[in-house]
Amino acid sequence: MTKPFAYIGLVNPKSPENVGMVMRAAGCYEARKVFYTGIRFDRARQFFTDTKNMHEKIPLQCAEDLLSTVPEGAEIVAVELVEGAAPLIHFHHPEQAYYIFGPEDGSLSQTILDASDHVVYIPTVGCMNLAATVNVVLYDRLAKSVGSVIEDRPIAENRDTNSRAVVRKG
Repeated sequence: MTKPFAYIGLVNPKSPENVGMVMRAAGCYEARKVFYTGIRFDRARQFFTDTKNMHEKIPLQCAEDLLSTVPEGAEIVAVELVEGAAPLIHFHHPEQAYYIFGPEDGSLSQTILDASDHVVYIPTVGCMNLAATVNVVLYDRLAKSVGSVIEDRPIAENRDTNSRAVVRKG
């Protein structure tokens, strides 16, 4: 049996801050690899804000075409606020998933939507930015997974070094 995995594809991200926060989310929720297309991020890469240095642990790779980077066995999950998409609330994540997210100032191409096994959206009032969307989708995947290894991790191993507070009531 193949171990569950998640890959992330970003279509022409414009903001190095968002890509840095996507990398942090990838580390928090154990995505294996992040791909991106376009040139905007490369132009702004010097301002990359990967505060946990996840790019040292999780590959961040430019690709000409995200569809050519889909790992074997993965189902493509397009995340886009588009008519006909399924609400994330009711979505059952595939065990092997490649999540593709559109640019902050545009939409996924019809080619990507047509190639996707699933198209989902996050029901909100308005739209979210790229990093927030990635965080919500990956958290939803974790929250809906049965027997997640992450839920058994001690809080002390995952919190910020400045956080020492505890709950004393309860």
